[in-house]
Amino acid sequence: MSAPAIEARGLWRRFGRRAALADLDLRVEGGSVTGLLGANGAGKTTLLRLVAGLLLPSAGELLVGGVAPDRGDPAQRPRLGFAAEQARLYPELRVAGFLRFAAGARGLRGAEARQAVEEALERFGLEGVARRTLGRCSQGMQQRAALAQACLGDPPLLLVDEPTAGLDPLQRDAVHAQLAERSHPRTLLLCTHDLDEARALCDRVVVLREGRCVAAGSPSQLLGGDALALFADGRDEATA
Repeated sequence: MSAPAIEARGLWRRFGRRAALADLDLRVEGGSVTGLLGANGAGKTTLLRLVAGLLLPSAGELLVGGVAPDRGDPAQRPRLGFAAEQARLYPELRVAGFLRFAAGARGLRGAEARQAVEEALERFGLEGVARRTLGRCSQGMQQRAALAQACLGDPPLLLVDEPTAGLDPLQRDAVHAQLAERSHPRTLLLCTHDLDEARALCDRVVVLREGRCVAAGSPSQLLGGDALALFADGRDEATA
């Protein structure tokens, strides 16, 4: 059996006395689309930041592609794309310039970089603002630019935090289409509050509560009429 794309065993992450993740066990298979659901403060974004190597575990083990993120070869980092909920953009850069910068950071050069940027502008509907500075773009356009940079170079693992926050319905549908196109056989770990988004995109959903997994299974199993109860109850047993 091949190693999972992401595996957490007894994973803890503390901020002072507060545990954002508490003894978390999680397995994300390669080529799957897994949705992380939970109320604010459940630990979803913390987990994404750990997988991306932006934070270190306080205890336990986290493996990404069979290797701990803090011990892996830095040359492998372009194999992972990360779009944060609060996009960390450079407001003085033009949209196309930002994507060129991101392409270079991923190791893309010359014609390969130019093609990747052109494709990202087209696929995410950014051609019309390519020469506009990010600081003058709407929140929706900034969100699309963040997603576009995460997809540059077609990384096999994509981490996306609240991808449609601030988008209107048409923009949301366009982003959903792009994420669906970029899933299988790639691995997508999606953090969302939108149950319809999870139903539309995910093969499997994991519900976090106070840093622990309280339920895991297919969308059809978990996202029925009483799905909201999973966000608030004290259930400790996960659904297979």
